[in-house]
Amino acid sequence: MELTNNALTVLERRYLAKDENGNVIEKPSEMFERVANYVAQADKIYDEKADINKTSKIFYDVMTNLEFIPNSPTLMNAGRELGQLSACFVLPVEDSMEGIFDAIKNSALIHKSGGGTGFSFSRLRPKGSTVKSTGGVASGPVSFMKVFNSATEAVKQGGTRRGANMGILRIDHPDIMEFISCKEDTNEITNFNISVGITEDFMEAVEKGKNYDLIDPHTNKVTGSLNAKKVFKHIVEKAWSTGEPGIVFLDRINKTSTIRKIGEIESTNPCGEQPLLPFESCNLGSINLAKMIKKGPKGYEVDYNRLQEVVYTSVHFLDNVIDMNKYPLKEIDEMTKKTRKIGLGVMGFADLLFYLEIPYNSQEAVDLAEEIMGFIDKKSKEKSIELAEKRGVFPAYEFSSFKESGTEIRNSTTTTIAPTGTISIIAGASSGIEPLFAISFMRNVMDNDRLVEVHPYFEKLAKERGFYSEELMEKIAEEGSISNIEEIPEDIKKIFVTAHDISPFWHIKMQAAFQKHVDNAVSKTVNFSNDATKEEVEEVYMLAYKLGCKGVTIYRDGSRENQVLSTAKKEENKGNDFKVKPRMRPEMTRGITEKVKIGCGNLYITVNYDENGICEVFTNLGRAGGCPSQSEATSRLISIALRSGMDVEEVVEQLKGIRCHSTLRQKATNNNIKVLSCPDAIGKAIEKAMKTCECVENKNINYSSKNEEDSINNNTKDNAAVCPECGNNIEHESGCTICRSCGYSKCN
Repeated sequence: MELTNNALTVLERRYLAKDENGNVIEKPSEMFERVANYVAQADKIYDEKADINKTSKIFYDVMTNLEFIPNSPTLMNAGRELGQLSACFVLPVEDSMEGIFDAIKNSALIHKSGGGTGFSFSRLRPKGSTVKSTGGVASGPVSFMKVFNSATEAVKQGGTRRGANMGILRIDHPDIMEFISCKEDTNEITNFNISVGITEDFMEAVEKGKNYDLIDPHTNKVTGSLNAKKVFKHIVEKAWSTGEPGIVFLDRINKTSTIRKIGEIESTNPCGEQPLLPFESCNLGSINLAKMIKKGPKGYEVDYNRLQEVVYTSVHFLDNVIDMNKYPLKEIDEMTKKTRKIGLGVMGFADLLFYLEIPYNSQEAVDLAEEIMGFIDKKSKEKSIELAEKRGVFPAYEFSSFKESGTEIRNSTTTTIAPTGTISIIAGASSGIEPLFAISFMRNVMDNDRLVEVHPYFEKLAKERGFYSEELMEKIAEEGSISNIEEIPEDIKKIFVTAHDISPFWHIKMQAAFQKHVDNAVSKTVNFSNDATKEEVEEVYMLAYKLGCKGVTIYRDGSRENQVLSTAKKEENKGNDFKVKPRMRPEMTRGITEKVKIGCGNLYITVNYDENGICEVFTNLGRAGGCPSQSEATSRLISIALRSGMDVEEVVEQLKGIRCHSTLRQKATNNNIKVLSCPDAIGKAIEKAMKTCECVENKNINYSSKNEEDSINNNTKDNAAVCPECGNNIEHESGCTICRSCGYSKCN
């Protein structure tokens, strides 16, 4: 196996078996062997003479070659006591107190087992409705979402996978405006992604500028109406400012469902790519397209023969998982086996384009996406039909569109494009169908050292073309893009584009290209630069609708509260256009005051902090005199710098070591003087405050003396650009967040 150091780190932290003391007791090869052996056992259910060892070897090889990786719960739990192998579930939320709390209890069981859950809150009666059984008043969907959120926070999934939920509300629910704004405060409902369930009627009303009806789900009566265009703009405004809500085209999802006669799909899994009926689950896995290449007469080309073999093996593997899975609920066991949905997707698409020298933002790339996904979808159906000959069709087949067409098939769906945040790190591949977020990035290693991670193929080309240097790679990591770096040839710049080099138009074009050949949906984030307008976001939403997408998620860089830009790019070239305004001084602060002996007498230094970290410094000289105006000026400038987001350690570094003749003369004869000057004393006082004050982590600097677990808990909320576990930059992709440095992910 060609595992990177980063892959080994992620495997050790999250996947490999550990003993009761937390020590890793499994090698990566042993993990894949455990998974392959366990999943292969399903063959015996359908053929007592099946060669399990042969099947296990095929499964093992495709995983250790990093050609196919199943979803995380399968890697973690296959062949172990828990045995829960699915990543995504949808649970119903009924309009009764019993139904609501049954859903909360069931979601807790799923989160504990390592899965994520999707909910539609559209059945709940609106806020203010009368509850006849009690004579009380209903509190509405959003209030109950907060209860679900608290339950998820309490479970934490045993530390291996964090609780993740999708919350969906139909556009025609009377509480829709409150729902659209419910994550305006990014400290609220932190364990949910939210999406608005969009209907075709609503989109037609948007295009015509007309009103549409709001319907009480409890009575099915019209309770009012809203102007569709205004509501749509409200969705756009909130997505522009916080990245949420996303939108899900419910009518389109149900129209293309192969089992629509069984029931209506109301929700998806947390990242939006897997629409499911209530109590359905789905097993996902992804093919690494970067491994599906060969050298041809004109350079690299897609190896379709190998891709076909891997598709066949992957479908076999995922169908086996359905039978070997230990489901957290009886209802889920029954419903999953009734429809036998699997979701085969891809990762490494951006890597593949690099090898083929095709820019992501080009029609050639879009055409290739259609070609490859069309091939995978076709071959996955071929294998599912073959399995049906040996194992039978899925039990709900009689009520499916496959029955209507006469196609006897094993699985009601076979393809999904899922986020591959952590499994793509294991595979050393780019995530899903996303463009690369950065060509190189800084990664924290031991003893606070930082190591530059460079895309291997870019590094290879840079050395072959003669422009490689470690200094250049560090510069690229700092810039976040190579588009403005003069040392890099133009043809290389054209090919190695990253997420923010690509216009939203091409993001959506690519998503739509894959969606044409995917049964379920496509998880993708449309990345916007920080200066993108609301009108541009609106255009993307409309384009997603017109091009046939089943949903869309956008993220404007830096839009979440307290978030710094996700790349370390400097703004020197912007001149006077780039200004930083300090945040307001908080009304209440806490702090420490230290008395320091200096050459002029006693200096009293007060360092104050609030929930965002150290925010101000005051100084006061004793009766001996000295230069109080200069100390006051220094303190004011420090305070402004801190409230403008300046790195506290940088401030300390600038202050410490400054010398004052008066203090140095006194220091020579007075052992009580421990500093070199007033600025030196202030710097040392701030440094002490960083170590002792009980304030939370502020951006990249941890001022807390609390233990590591508390520090992580304070930073699990998705409102900062840094990873809460390792401090490196996080990436917003596929409807989720991922740290490619340590494998932290909010939802996969």
